[in-house]
Amino acid sequence: MNKDRIEGAVKQAKGSVKEAAGKVTGDAKLQAEGKAEKVEGKVQNAVGGVKDAAKKH
Repeated sequence: MNKDRIEGAVKQAKGSVKEAAGKVTGDAKLQAEGKAEKVEGKVQNAVGGVKDAAKKH
């Protein structure tokens, strides 16, 4: 597991928290920021997975 996968997972978790907080408080901007951060985390995690796979071959 490399740095990108770890940071991606953290971004996904933070995004989920922001999204949930936005839903609870009715803050559409916070909710949208959370969704965007989750997507960034998923992409970064995927990049890390590709890097890991490349190292194995």
